Amino acid sequence: MNALTTYDSTKEALSDLLRSIQETLTQLPEFQRGWVWDDDHIRSLLASISLSYPIGVVMMLETGNKDVRFKPRVIEGIDPAKAQEPDRLILDGQQRLTALYQSLYNDKSVLTTDARGKKIKRWYFIDIAKSLNLNGDRDEAIVSIPEDLKMRNFRGEVLIDCSSNDKQFENGLFPLQKVLDSSDWRLDYNQFWDNDRDKAKLFDAFEKEVIKRFEQYQVPLIILRKETQKEAVCQVFERVNTGGVSLTVFELLTATYAVDDYDLRDDWNKRGIEGLNKNFRVLESIDSTDFLQTLTLLATYARRNKFLDNGGKSDDAPGISCKRKEILRITLEEYKGLADQATKGFERSAKFLLGQKIFKARDLPYRTQITPLAAIHAVLGDRFENDGIRTKIARWYWCGVFGELYGGAIETRFAKDLPQVLDWLDGGPEPDTIQDANFMPSRLLTLRTRNSAAYKGLYALLLRDGLDFRTGFSIKIHIDSEGEDKIDIHHIFPQQWCKENGKDPRLFDSIVNKTALSAKTNKMIGGNAPSQYLPRIQKNAGIPDERMAQILLSHAIDTEALREDKFEMFFKLREQALLESIETAIGKPVAREFTKEPSIINEYDYEEQKQVHK
Repeated sequence: MNALTTYDSTKEALSDLLRSIQETLTQLPEFQRGWVWDDDHIRSLLASISLSYPIGVVMMLETGNKDVRFKPRVIEGIDPAKAQEPDRLILDGQQRLTALYQSLYNDKSVLTTDARGKKIKRWYFIDIAKSLNLNGDRDEAIVSIPEDLKMRNFRGEVLIDCSSNDKQFENGLFPLQKVLDSSDWRLDYNQFWDNDRDKAKLFDAFEKEVIKRFEQYQVPLIILRKETQKEAVCQVFERVNTGGVSLTVFELLTATYAVDDYDLRDDWNKRGIEGLNKNFRVLESIDSTDFLQTLTLLATYARRNKFLDNGGKSDDAPGISCKRKEILRITLEEYKGLADQATKGFERSAKFLLGQKIFKARDLPYRTQITPLAAIHAVLGDRFENDGIRTKIARWYWCGVFGELYGGAIETRFAKDLPQVLDWLDGGPEPDTIQDANFMPSRLLTLRTRNSAAYKGLYALLLRDGLDFRTGFSIKIHIDSEGEDKIDIHHIFPQQWCKENGKDPRLFDSIVNKTALSAKTNKMIGGNAPSQYLPRIQKNAGIPDERMAQILLSHAIDTEALREDKFEMFFKLREQALLESIETAIGKPVAREFTKEPSIINEYDYEEQKQVHK
């Protein structure tokens, strides 16, 4: 055995493995989902065993590690009241082992499903003659019989009756629950057939070719030693358990805390799903992992501060982190002590986002950025209400959005954000996120769908002051409406008009030619030129020219360019206006360098046009 490895590779007789399950020495960790295999999967597995075909490696974890404590549960079909402390837990192979235990070792019918997902109960048999047919299909030799041991046709007529040993002998069907201890069944079989030589010879062949394969079958095992770290267990499970649930850190902590009778899932349901997600629409996409990351930032931040307060050197202080390894180190005591603070952080963040005109989860530029945002607000406490504090946090937030800094490997940035932003709020240097933020003007030409954080960010900026073309109401008044008043992003110069007039789709489908409008307003616009739809809207709604100019300005739209259908002029002026909005949001200038293709920057002198149309 290699001392450097964290696992042992071995084999175990199927009979011994199933006995271990029966005695509850082998169990499941609580985070494993329930057994879900259907009848077809079970019959296919039994056919493979009967042919000595490999069924894949089973992975288990030794118990006994005080740092990796998971609440165990018995495999389906075993009375939990009879459970004892297990020696090992099944990480990968639950479906296979449960199917084998229930069909071969348990004394009850197997609760499974048919091809349509309907629940059924079945006993499993193998057709003796078919199993010995060299040209036969072994899957067809495996027969599943209903719970009453009678197979019927659609008229209810009994086709196969296995309700007694004698009837099983007559049908030549061997019950697979006897396959690991078949001597008594064979004795009765011989007596039933009055020791008929041909029948005995048939069973001899069946015993040699099928029963012995079950009795001698060796299941390959990988056993993770008890010394294996919790993070490694999590990674191993995620990589090998392709047929089961994806194991998250939340599931691991749930299983760990369950040992101390704390239901983490119930706490999250109340705190998150029924609390944050339900009460704040902008937080509807926040999940348990986001919450744990924020809480871990708070925990590691507190540990570091405590170390420094006790005279420790900065270079030796523990780091701030929310990576999986650190989340798994959060003790139940730490969780209980910080959960309320983290929750408050998310609530304050929701209010902050509403102030930034981000109302719904689908309009969040980055869901991930809420993790450090919530941690920052959790530490700030009531200080988050100060206007100066909110203004600075808004600048940091928009730098992250328009710098598009939260779309990749972000845990390291989270760890910097919390201390750097808090230090900056107290007069320290600008955080890395502000310094790293950079928006290229040419990026506007590639922003076409909600898939982009910067696209959603610009949408939010337009919502701040935007007035609906038709009603003149603030766009945010329409934000919760449905049907004719539902707000969405629509073209200003309609696609149809642009196509008919030969405009470049890279321009007219970009965010520069889009804004937030109600569905009814967009319907009135249709595919018409602005010179046609603006007068119609104004006449219908009784809007004078001066008021319409104000409404268009709230969308950063030049009135003359729109009224005269001057697409290029409109595009260039709005391009610059959107860049100015971004500059205001991030508190720093963006480079005014455009690519030659497909930009139209050189077709008009921006400063001259701005003075003319001011």
